[in-house]
Order: sequence, then structure tokens, then C-alpha cells
Amino acid sequence: MINLDTAQRVGTTGSCLIGGAIGAWRSGAVTGTLSIATSRFPLAKLPVAMMGAIAGGQSGARVAALFFSQWLPPGEGTPWLCLSCGHIFRHPFPPLASAR
Repeated sequence: MINLDTAQRVGTTGSCLIGGAIGAWRSGAVTGTLSIATSRFPLAKLPVAMMGAIAGGQSGARVAALFFSQWLPPGEGTPWLCLSCGHIFRHPFPPLASAR
């Protein structure tokens, strides 16, 4: 049994990190002639890499959120996935303790 709330958090974080790494790499791997500032000062690519990482991270998080929003069953309670049969269900929250 897997708690799908936890899996969603881990999946969204992982997608954000991977998307950020891909975005930074793609923006930093621009082919073509380098400007004088970039060739003399390699950290000149840092702002471009940061913008690529932010955009890629946002895209990765959005994809993971859309995937899990379509996959989770409707209703209240904690969503669970049975690994043996693939059945997705929600276990209702326990009722509040009665006040005595």
C-alpha cells in the first residue's frame, strides 16, 4: 500500500528538480558564437541558467500536479494505492473523539 498524498509530494518535488536541471542545462548549452563578456567571464551565463531552471521547475511541477489530479480518486479521506492489484481507494478520516 502506498499513500498517494506522500507520493504526490515526492513526485512534484522530483519533477520540479528534474525540470529545473533540464531548463538550466538547455539554457546554458546554447550553441553559437559567444559574446566577449561570456567568453571572458563564464558566470555571465548564470542569470540565463537561473531563468531556465525556474521555468523548467515550474513546468515540471505543473506536469506532476496535473498527473496526480487526474489519477486521484474523488472524495474525502487519504488516498491509497494497492500495489498488488492496482486498486485506488480513499480511507476515510477517523471521526473526532467525543468530548467528555
